[in-house]
Amino acid sequence: MSNGQADSARGRPQEVAPEPTVPENRYGRARRSARMPRGWRLWLLVLLVLGAGGALTYIAYRNLGAAPIEAERVGFEERPGNAMEITIAVRRDDQDRPGVCIVRVRDISGAESGRREVYIPPGVERVSTVIRGIDRPVTADVFGCAYNVPEYMSTS
Repeated sequence: MSNGQADSARGRPQEVAPEPTVPENRYGRARRSARMPRGWRLWLLVLLVLGAGGALTYIAYRNLGAAPIEAERVGFEERPGNAMEITIAVRRDDQDRPGVCIVRVRDISGAESGRREVYIPPGVERVSTVIRGIDRPVTADVFGCAYNVPEYMSTS
């Protein structure tokens, strides 16, 4: 046995090194014991995450949710002179509001070769129009629709 174990076995107290003392005023003032509990940080973090998640959900719903007005191509037919006729079916949440849809034609390479804005009167569900292109069109499609009718297209 070593000396330290032998001393404790005989009942003599072991020598304990004194704890180091920190010089006064070296590390600033001591912490106050009457501070806010640690749990408030967790609650604050939870509230911030929930708020950010709610804001993100709202923005995603507004941008990615169902469009209030949309159209789909029902048919298209080539016309002479680099033109194509397209027929679109319009779905909207308010049949009493006018709308505008942008339709376009594409050439053999897939590039857009012509575009046109089409006024959609209130209550109308199907519209046909002719689009002229700079090259021979091979297909026509709907680019998008909106309720924001430009002033030059409005009938009033």
